[in-house]
Amino acid sequence: MSTTPISTADDPLPHAAPASSDADAPADPQDPVVIAAKAQAESEKYRDLAMRSQADFENFRKRAAREKEDAIRFANTSLLERLLPILDNFELGLQAARSAAGAGESAVVNGMAMVSKQLDDFLRDHGVTPIDAAGEKFDPNLHEALGQEPSAEVPEGHVVRQLRRGYKLKDRLLRAANVFVSKGAA
Repeated sequence: MSTTPISTADDPLPHAAPASSDADAPADPQDPVVIAAKAQAESEKYRDLAMRSQADFENFRKRAAREKEDAIRFANTSLLERLLPILDNFELGLQAARSAAGAGESAVVNGMAMVSKQLDDFLRDHGVTPIDAAGEKFDPNLHEALGQEPSAEVPEGHVVRQLRRGYKLKDRLLRAANVFVSKGAA
């Protein structure tokens, strides 16, 4: 005689298989709906990848164009940086020639002044602008302080005198102006 376990309403039979619904059933890989869903998901994945790649390429193209433009704009930076000390010495020579000539200007001084104007025009045409600091508020981005001097005429924190002129190439600092800063009245 075989015995079968007796179950109560609260205790389902342990050997009974749970009832399954169609939603829990594994999807048939051959089902056209499953194939279409997989294809749609894969299509979205590759579409997203293509859009990201296109955006990355567009960003790269813009960055390369910007770098090329900067390279062209600032290509002569090292040449101009090497030219500035020569220009400084030329200006010192012009000042010495003017002071030696006294009240009357000689042909040499006039010739040097014309060359100085040509150099200034050349630099301006190529985007180089001088930084005239005398009397201006000290700006560490444009000025290099060599020291402080007492001054009754110039307010504290302003440039008393400029030892060497600074220059900017378009919007970049080419060389800071060497200055002495006022520390107020003594």
